[in-house]
Amino acid sequence: MQLTKQTDFAFRVLIYLASKPAQDLSQIQTIATRFNISRSHVMKIVQKMANSGLIESIRGQGGGLKLAKPSDQINLREVVELMETTLNPVNCHEPVCLIETSCVLKNHLYQAQEQYLAHLSQFSLHDIVTPQVRQEIFITQISTQPAALH
Repeated sequence: MQLTKQTDFAFRVLIYLASKPAQDLSQIQTIATRFNISRSHVMKIVQKMANSGLIESIRGQGGGLKLAKPSDQINLREVVELMETTLNPVNCHEPVCLIETSCVLKNHLYQAQEQYLAHLSQFSLHDIVTPQVRQEIFITQISTQPAALH
């Protein structure tokens, strides 16, 4: 299963926020620039996560974003289930599959998907925000130039 860009970007926003001290607020533009994502994409993702209670969005002068709860209380499965439009591993209805009633493939795919989600449920945002991740977010310079060929 490959996650959609929306889920990928949601994880990047959450990782960024979890890499900062809990009381620090972050700006959408800063996150968008840091990860080279359009500001409008980040705004949509932030709104969805704020509505679900994953992050807190404080409006006005001096406002910004922060996690709404500690990073060890944000489950990776929760993020995937929130951000993915569908978790169905296969669509047997559009177009209708000729062998839909007798096919066992879909059952295997659904079982595999559940194992994938069960695996994710063992981990929190805290587990993936390592010291190295923090360093790369705040210290590593992002080059907008293509890497030179040697």
